[in-house]
Amino acid sequence: MIEVKEIKSEKELIEFVEFPFKLYKNNKYWVPSIKKDELKSFNPNQDIFKTVDVKYYLAYKNNEIVGRVAAIINWTEVNDLNKRKARFGWLEMIDDIEVTEALLAKVKELAIENKLEYIEGPMGFSNMDKAGMLTGGFDQIATMIGFYNYEYYQKHLKQLGYKPEAEWIEYFMEIEKITETIDMTKISALIEKRYKVKSLEFNSIKDVLPYVDEMFQLLNNTYSELQSFVPIQQFQIDHYKDKYLNFIHPDFISCVVDEHGKLIAFGITMPSFSKAFQKTKGKIFPFGWWYLLQALKKNDHVEFYLIGVDPKYQNKGITALIFRDLHKSFKKRKIKTVETNPLLIENNKIQQLWQQFDPITHKERKTFRLDL
Repeated sequence: MIEVKEIKSEKELIEFVEFPFKLYKNNKYWVPSIKKDELKSFNPNQDIFKTVDVKYYLAYKNNEIVGRVAAIINWTEVNDLNKRKARFGWLEMIDDIEVTEALLAKVKELAIENKLEYIEGPMGFSNMDKAGMLTGGFDQIATMIGFYNYEYYQKHLKQLGYKPEAEWIEYFMEIEKITETIDMTKISALIEKRYKVKSLEFNSIKDVLPYVDEMFQLLNNTYSELQSFVPIQQFQIDHYKDKYLNFIHPDFISCVVDEHGKLIAFGITMPSFSKAFQKTKGKIFPFGWWYLLQALKKNDHVEFYLIGVDPKYQNKGITALIFRDLHKSFKKRKIKTVETNPLLIENNKIQQLWQQFDPITHKERKTFRLDL
């Protein structure tokens, strides 16, 4: 018999965070979070919970934890964007469809209690969190901000009547093939002259800080037309600056400004921290920090995290400057390969951007929806 209990204590919340470490023990593709950071993100005093309601659940079978889920309502999404849905996130379970059904029944209960029309996931509290169940690429290591899950996850949801909703793909490519495809140096020089734009050079992460808020505003402008988009709030910007800024090096950032110094485009990449996070086993101390530092200093693989272009400058080749600058840094650091993080299928502009480099599609993921 499956029993699902709502989490009421700190001890249970710790068990919620630690369950995947047991489920994926010795799995070479799963990348763990830092347990302390994960617990901090669940602190009810976080600003995100001013507009988000959440309940956490653990599933038990024979008094052993066999699954977990978070049932979430993002009220900004429901009230301002009229998307009457409950989200489910942090879904992990053993290969037992009864466990999956029992966990998701709690999400359905929350949705029905609040007169919502459907549930969808896996998703986080907002659109800046991890989203999408892995549906292809089970033999590929996850990125720092990407889910890994077993193949049976999607089979369970399909059997329970869930249908695919949002879809993402992730690309992999060799650095040399990018330059073989496009002469970015020549194109960039023409664009700089025609539109009176230029790239910025950063010597330290402190030089980048004045532009971070502008980057997130550009993201709001760049992706506002997507059906799945929820505007990024200032408290979220502050949260993600705190969470990720230590992982960024100025060599892996490109910013483009107009003749008045206004930011019009940017790209953020990072060295891959996936293997380093695996070595941490979810802890920064005593040695986790050292593994992460080594990944930043010595790495031949990077991950492309964010790219934003002012709508007024889209389709004008501005991204050539971003790729030119990043490629120069990659060559200096002897980077050989790059992969994207999840890219929405519906985002035609970003798909066209990457298709010009003839990439390999090496991962696919989806959210799944159940109408109530």
